[in-house]
Amino acid sequence: MKIIQLLACAALSSLLLSAVPALAQTAGAMMSMDCSDANMKSMDESMTKMTDATKKAAAMKEMNMAKDMMAKKDDKGCKMHMDKAMGMMK
Repeated sequence: MKIIQLLACAALSSLLLSAVPALAQTAGAMMSMDCSDANMKSMDESMTKMTDATKKAAAMKEMNMAKDMMAKKDDKGCKMHMDKAMGMMK
């Protein structure tokens, strides 16, 4: 009986360890937004509802940098600034 429990525990541990990287990758993809006019507009609308003036100013600064990167066709830089702005909105 102990061997069966040990094997079941090992199988479950193996399954969980293999699932963690996939779940982390999925969560990261869900948190990142594409640099598009629609997403920029959505973020701007969300920022107008922010009540913490300090966080709002910092998020708006990041969004302005994201817009600059988008204008320069720097998708990686744009996403980085959008992600930072999104993090400040929490």
